[in-house]
Amino acid sequence: MIQLREVIERNARLHPEATHSICGPRRLSFGEFAERVHRLGSALHRGGLRHQDRVAILAMNCIEYLEVYGVAELCGFVAATVNWRLAAPEIRHVLLDAAPRALVFESQYTPVVDGLRAELPGIEQWICIGAEVPPWARPYEEVIAAGDAAGPPLCSAPDDLLCLIYTSGTTGRPKGCMLTQRGHAYMADQSAAYMGMLPGDRALVIAPLFHVGARSQQLPMHLRGGTVVILRRFDAAEVLRTIESERITHMHMVPTMVQSVLDLAGQESYDTSSLKCIIYAAAPMPVPVLKRAIARFGPILVNGWGLTEGGNGTVLPQHLHRLDGSADEIGRLGSVGQPTPGTEVIVADDDGRELPTGEVGELLLRSPSNMAGYWNNHPATMEALRDGWLRTGDVGRMDERRFVFLLDRKKDMIITGGENVYCREVEEALITHPGVTDVAVIGRPDPRWGEAVHAVAVRAADSSVDEAALIAHCRMAIAAYKCPKTIEFVEALPRLPSGKVSKVALRQRAG
Repeated sequence: MIQLREVIERNARLHPEATHSICGPRRLSFGEFAERVHRLGSALHRGGLRHQDRVAILAMNCIEYLEVYGVAELCGFVAATVNWRLAAPEIRHVLLDAAPRALVFESQYTPVVDGLRAELPGIEQWICIGAEVPPWARPYEEVIAAGDAAGPPLCSAPDDLLCLIYTSGTTGRPKGCMLTQRGHAYMADQSAAYMGMLPGDRALVIAPLFHVGARSQQLPMHLRGGTVVILRRFDAAEVLRTIESERITHMHMVPTMVQSVLDLAGQESYDTSSLKCIIYAAAPMPVPVLKRAIARFGPILVNGWGLTEGGNGTVLPQHLHRLDGSADEIGRLGSVGQPTPGTEVIVADDDGRELPTGEVGELLLRSPSNMAGYWNNHPATMEALRDGWLRTGDVGRMDERRFVFLLDRKKDMIITGGENVYCREVEEALITHPGVTDVAVIGRPDPRWGEAVHAVAVRAADSSVDEAALIAHCRMAIAAYKCPKTIEFVEALPRLPSGKVSKVALRQRAG
């Protein structure tokens, strides 16, 4: 397996003038990127950082983000990513937990960082991206210029920690997943293979770079010597303009993004013929939306299942997206595919014993890209990692061909009147109604049943479907006890940076 530091050096040596990354008007070549990463590593080392010290970054998507990852890949520092959407107390928790010796931050976050400085005595280097730099920080470009182009006297090793990527915090405070150089290299190699990335290709990165979903596009494209085009945030029109102008070949859009692009007025006028692959992993895509996407972009869609803690788990490749196939083939469009090469997936009971084909249980994952554990959280690590298996917390089943069907998060399963109800099954029944464009299901406390099934739905623009009609529609697809007792209609569902629905926010809303 190639080492990530070798990727940086190889690309700079073989095609130094080819484009490494694009963000807005800024373009950086592979040669320029390698030199800047060497200089940044040198400057950080001169400032006191040593092997496996943490470098935190608080920024929106930008080329500097890739340079912080790059200095970890090359020099053996650890990149600690901070979700810029978090509130100040949550950012404080992440920074105290990661204990970085350097913090790289965008100038727009200066007020937040300044308010936390007194509580973060371990940070010795404050480095600001942008024109407006506070007096207590150094300008990022000044730090780069002060470094040695030969880099620091450090070198990463395959078993080093590469980054701490913090979970979304859906079950409590965010936990730092310790991801290794070796694991990330394996993830990149697998992703590049099943997305068919080649030298000269171009990946569009839309997801935030503090999330593993963005890394699963950026890193494999650079592994193949291709170009990465970065958007600061998702905007359907900007996505289409960028595909056309930059001749994008690969991209990752969660299903809600795909639907937003398809619903955009005038979207059919944009030239998207350069696209070779759209991966929509992170959430299931309703079959009606999938059909529209294939009709618009061609048979280039790929699904998959993975998680921050475990990298790539399964893949449903392009050739298995058969809308006109057999009943089994069409049914498997509701799956997340089969385990990737070198990865093992089983369905297990609460004691970790493998269950027979077709039975429902927790999905366990064993992969070279599994995390090394949770940073500073041994109890959570012991709970998640057992005998080499990662207990994912996802509930599902597997058919005889080892296609994996996700049903729910283990902690989200609803128990009503003693019966288990899996949210995904109810959501699939509801989303088939033409008047619904998005839906999520949660359990609400109920004095009689323990929990009652509650749905939160988004109506289509021209729809007036009401609660009674939608419950009646649901009863035609699934058992009565699984159907929602109540339905709330909203303008949009709250979502996490990964694109998944925030069921914590929905439960808070539902009381």
